[in-house]
Amino acid sequence: MQCGKTLELAACALHYGMCSSAGYCSLCAAAVRTRFPGVHCSVEMSALSMDRDVDGEPGCGAPGAERKNQEGDPDRPRSHSGSGEDSLDSLLTRLPLTPSLSPRKRTTSQSKTEPPLLRTSKRTIYTAGRPPWYNESGTPFKEAFVIGLCGGSASGKTTVANKIIEALDVPWVVLLSMDCFYKILSKEEQELAARNEYNFDHPDAFDFDLLVNVLRKLKKGKSVKVPVYDFTTHSRRKEWKTVYGANVVIFEGILSFANKELLKLLDMKVFVDTDSDIRLVRRLKRDITERGRDIVGVIKQYNKFVKPSFEQYIEPTVQLADIVVPRGGENFVALDLIVQHVHSQLEKRMQRWNMAALASAHQGQPLPETLSVLQNTPQVRGMHTIIRNKDTNRDEFIFYSKRLMRLLIEHALSFLPLHPVTVETPQGTLYQGKKIHKQRITGVSILRAGETMEQALTAVCKDIRLGKILIQTNHNTGEPELHYLRLPKEISEDYVILMDSTVSTGAAAMMAIRVLLDHDVQEEKIFLLSLLMAEMGVHSVAYAFPRVRIITTAVDKRVNQEFHIIPGIGNFGDRFFGTDAPSDWNEDDDSNMDY
Repeated sequence: MQCGKTLELAACALHYGMCSSAGYCSLCAAAVRTRFPGVHCSVEMSALSMDRDVDGEPGCGAPGAERKNQEGDPDRPRSHSGSGEDSLDSLLTRLPLTPSLSPRKRTTSQSKTEPPLLRTSKRTIYTAGRPPWYNESGTPFKEAFVIGLCGGSASGKTTVANKIIEALDVPWVVLLSMDCFYKILSKEEQELAARNEYNFDHPDAFDFDLLVNVLRKLKKGKSVKVPVYDFTTHSRRKEWKTVYGANVVIFEGILSFANKELLKLLDMKVFVDTDSDIRLVRRLKRDITERGRDIVGVIKQYNKFVKPSFEQYIEPTVQLADIVVPRGGENFVALDLIVQHVHSQLEKRMQRWNMAALASAHQGQPLPETLSVLQNTPQVRGMHTIIRNKDTNRDEFIFYSKRLMRLLIEHALSFLPLHPVTVETPQGTLYQGKKIHKQRITGVSILRAGETMEQALTAVCKDIRLGKILIQTNHNTGEPELHYLRLPKEISEDYVILMDSTVSTGAAAMMAIRVLLDHDVQEEKIFLLSLLMAEMGVHSVAYAFPRVRIITTAVDKRVNQEFHIIPGIGNFGDRFFGTDAPSDWNEDDDSNMDY
């Protein structure tokens, strides 16, 4: 029976429910094929429904959806349908005809590492707890494992990536999208793009040189700047996004396998194989609701550029894939295989620090030349006596700690390069002095105890920029782990004052220095400041980073079996913030307290 009504849609745009037949009538299918000759239509309802997810957060997909022509290749696996929530029918009924019917949700490219990276029904995976990616000498000993995801636009690459991240349960993961790397268009090319006459699905549309450079740095664990592409204006935004190194890098894009240099950086290549009809419907929904396109322009672009480019550049690269994933994020067998392989590769690359060997490696060695200790005057020794005394109350501990911090900061600033300058005094005479010459200073504190030194730094250095790094010890492995990072922009040319209240083994300080080096800060421009250090920590830092300036008010000779400084100062953070328990406190006291 003829229903007499069709929707102005491309992928089997049949008005389900208006037709009284059990399935879609042949007249409706013929009408759509006549109006849109380049679109494959299936008239059987069982072949129209779909059990895979729509891209939950579309990555920076090119403004086109590629259709894979599978009719001519019977040996290729073709994704089959089901009756899931995101069936083709339900997608069509939810798809608006004009962009004005639904506000755009996102119009720019995305690559991300900031927490939370992924929310699941069971947990939230944060970019936290990254173990050392370098050895005791400060040299990176392992590269990130890079997974390349390729497939047509709207094939479900982002969904597959998120499923992999969730199953991996590895906290430090970077998701990098190829669509961030579209080339800057000229005025003429922008006019073509506005008329949907620019081919965004051709390899020439991407800046592969920048992409390879960024991915190579990420593979080495370094931080990078990633451009942000605006799909509405077809141009890059002025602001660039900072992406930090990770243990696993997932790179997805329609042409992920189209460049030889790019292929060399991929440790695993995955091709996401999705039915062409489903990809087209997703493409329509995404470009209309999220990128402000009209349906006529989307169909025009699809027929003119997307489909030919997919068949010429994308579909042939399936031969390069290590794994082909039909049905996208719902193919749990393929996802489990990928996760198992990644886990095995990460296990092979894993190395553990030998803290005991690190403690004994430098015994009996003279202190390094890069170490500078504040002159041990009677005043300095008196303040140390007060803050080391376990009976000192918190107010006095804070007061004298701040006095020492102020002296330490002033002493550290004397190592900054100063240039001669002549000024005129109020008496009209000239004075030959010194001045810091166009050198910007940034303070970075290692949380939480290092944050106590910020007040002294800001009191001495006006308008200084501050950053924070949270590093904690994993009690199971004894290794430091990076949990949080916030650094000012463009610090590569700055002098960085890295602050921690105490340095025992030097493990946390070494990780913080490694982070700064990964942000292209010059080693000789890093000053490590601490109120108290152990000789072990001094030697460890100086051995790993011989050009880092180490500045402290005192150095104690040894650490105990728990790697606490002896004689030491106790837990500085607990004593400063008042979070230490009384000496006569025990866990049973809590149960006897009256509330």
